[in-house]
Amino acid sequence: MADSSSASLLDRSRTIAPPGYNRWLVPPAALAIHLAIGQAYAFSVFNKPLGSLFSGDPANPAPTDWTPTQIGITFSIAIVLLGLSAALFGKWLERVGPRKAMLAAALCFGGGFLIGSLGISMHNIWLLYFGYGFIGGIGLGIGYISPVSTLIKWFPDRKGVATGMAIMGFGGGAMIASPLSVALMNHFKGSAPQGVAPTFIVLGIIYFLFMQFGVWTIRVPADNWAPAGYVPNAEHSALITAGNVSADNAIKTPQFWLLWVVLVTNVTAGIGVLETASPLIQDTFSDKAMGAGNGVTAAAAAGFVGLLSLFNLLGRFFWSSASDKLGRKTTYAIYFGLGILLYASIPTLGHNLQLTLYVVAACVIVSMYGGGFATAPAFLSDLFGKYQVGAIHGRLLTAWSTAGVLGPLIVHQLHDHAKAKGLTGAAAYQNVFYTMAGLLAVGLLADLAVTAVNEKYQEKGPVTIEAGGH
Repeated sequence: MADSSSASLLDRSRTIAPPGYNRWLVPPAALAIHLAIGQAYAFSVFNKPLGSLFSGDPANPAPTDWTPTQIGITFSIAIVLLGLSAALFGKWLERVGPRKAMLAAALCFGGGFLIGSLGISMHNIWLLYFGYGFIGGIGLGIGYISPVSTLIKWFPDRKGVATGMAIMGFGGGAMIASPLSVALMNHFKGSAPQGVAPTFIVLGIIYFLFMQFGVWTIRVPADNWAPAGYVPNAEHSALITAGNVSADNAIKTPQFWLLWVVLVTNVTAGIGVLETASPLIQDTFSDKAMGAGNGVTAAAAAGFVGLLSLFNLLGRFFWSSASDKLGRKTTYAIYFGLGILLYASIPTLGHNLQLTLYVVAACVIVSMYGGGFATAPAFLSDLFGKYQVGAIHGRLLTAWSTAGVLGPLIVHQLHDHAKAKGLTGAAAYQNVFYTMAGLLAVGLLADLAVTAVNEKYQEKGPVTIEAGGH
C-alpha cells in the first residue's frame, strides 16, 4: 500500500485533517455536493416542457408527445438508483473516503444530464431514463451519503445539527435549480423545442464544476478524534447506545426495519407532492378556477417549487437540530401527527381556493418531510453507534428508492383516475392527499414501536470508528 507521500490526491489518506483543524470548515464542502444534487427536487419544472416537445403547447400536447406518467418515470428511476447505489456503495465509501466518492458522484450526476440531453434531442425517452435516471441516480446516491457519513463523525456531540447541515443542501437545491432551469429554457427556446435539451447540457456542466469545491475541500477526522470536552456517556437516552452495530447486523434488527417503514411512509407522502408540485398548483389554481388572468402561471409555479425547496432546506436543519433536544422518536411523532392533519386539510383549502393557506400548509408539510431525511442518520447513529453508520444509512435509503416509485405512482394513478371521472382542479387531487394522510398514520405506528437495539447485535470488543475508511 502506498504511503501518504505518494498516494493519489483522491485517496482517503490525503484528506485526513491535521491536528487543530476547524471542523466548521467541513460543512461548506458538504453543502456544495448537496446543493448540486438537490436539483432533483426541481425536476417537476421540466414536466410540462418535456410533455410538449412536438406540440409546443403544454395545454394541448401532440399524440407523439410524452405523457406525464412517462416523464414521471424518469424521476422515479433517479430516486430508485439513489437508494440502491447508496446501499451498494456505502461500504466502499467507508473504505475509500469521501473525496473519491464525491468525484464519482460529480461525474455521474453531470454526465447524466449530458446523456439525458441527447435523449431529449432524439426524442428517445429510454436515453433520458438511462442518463438522468440511471447514471444521474447513481450520482445522487453516492453524493448523498458521502457528506452525511463524514459530518456525523465530525459532530458526535451535535448529530442532529450535523446531519441537518449536510442534508439541508439537498433540500435547498431546487431553490436554485428551479428559477435557473426556467431562465435557461426561455433563453434556449428559439434554438430547441422548449429549450430543454441545451438547458440539460448547461446544467450538467455547471453542477459538475460546482461539485468540485466539495471534492477538493472535504476533510475527515483522524481515527478516534473527538471534539474538545466531548464525553459520550453524557448523552442520556434509552435509545442512544454506547456500543456499535455493523451494517450487516443492523439489517437483522427490528429497529432498522421500523425506521425503514418510518422513512418510506414519510418520503412517499412528501415526494408524491414535490414531484408534481408545479402542475399541481397550476391545475388547482388555474384560470378556470380563479378567473381569467388570475390563475397560477408557469413562472409562479416555479416560484412555488422554489419556496417548497426553501422550507425543505430550513426544515432539514430546524427539525434535525430540534431532535437533539426533543429526541428522534418524539420528533418523528410530531412529523406524522401534524402531517396527518395538514394533508387531510389540503383538499378543502384547494376546493375553497384558499391559495395562501394552501401554500402555507404545503410549506410546513415539506419542512417536516425534509426534517425526516435529516433526522434519520442521527437516529441511526443513536441506535447503532457511529461504526459503519454511513453504510447503514445507505441501506436505509432503499426506503427512498421504494418511495420514489410509490409516491409518483400513487399520485399519477389517483389523479388520472379522478380525471377519467371528469374531476378537475382541487377535486382531481383530493384522494391523493387523503391517501398520503393514511400512509403517515402507518409511519406513526412504526415510530412508536421503536425501542433500544438488543446488545446481542453489537460488535464484541473495541472497534475502529472509520472516518471514511482505510
